[in-house]
Amino acid sequence: MAKAKLYSAQGAFSKEIELPETHFDAEVSRGSIYYTVKAYLANQRQGTHMAKNRALVSGTTKKSFKQKGTGRARKGDEKSPLFVRGGKAHPPMPRNYVQKVNKKVKAKALLSALTVKGQSGQVHVFEGLSFETPKTIEFDNVMTTAGLASNKVLVLVSPEDSNVYLSAKNLTYARVMRVNDVNTYELLRANAVVITKSALATLTTKEETNESYSICISRASTD
Repeated sequence: MAKAKLYSAQGAFSKEIELPETHFDAEVSRGSIYYTVKAYLANQRQGTHMAKNRALVSGTTKKSFKQKGTGRARKGDEKSPLFVRGGKAHPPMPRNYVQKVNKKVKAKALLSALTVKGQSGQVHVFEGLSFETPKTIEFDNVMTTAGLASNKVLVLVSPEDSNVYLSAKNLTYARVMRVNDVNTYELLRANAVVITKSALATLTTKEETNESYSICISRASTD
């Protein structure tokens, strides 16, 4: 059974709680994690890299001098990759790096990532994080009190917690996301996962679908 530390809204440690087995005690599929993270990173690439080959370089195609009789090495036009200002041989060209992953594989990878974080004690639940106005310093004080003001903290909030979202997004050590948008890659790269009780409830709420995936899992995408 995976457990997490429970904190007050001010960052004071309260007790340990048990995390839902449906999301934090699943079978870890390394293959699903690999394919999902691989596709996620590939889909971040713009694919706009380009260099000019000899067909795209401007210049004459006239042969510089005759093939024989000059005592010099034979030479074609000035656009050859062998010469300065010539085209590049086999240059990078624009391409689409998008990779698709089966929906069930993504869901399995997300459950695996949640299980890894939960069983390693890297999940921290807060009673509630609420600010009247966006205040980065207040959020930083809460994280410092909880001892979580370190590198790579993933903060998961409910969609309605806009002030928490705005308060955390400017911190260099924090990556804040709405719980509906969480993905396998962000979970795995974080050293600590901070989640509010309301966000945890949203994560574990089942959708009325044929496959009964949670809201988070059904919407998670590597695109």
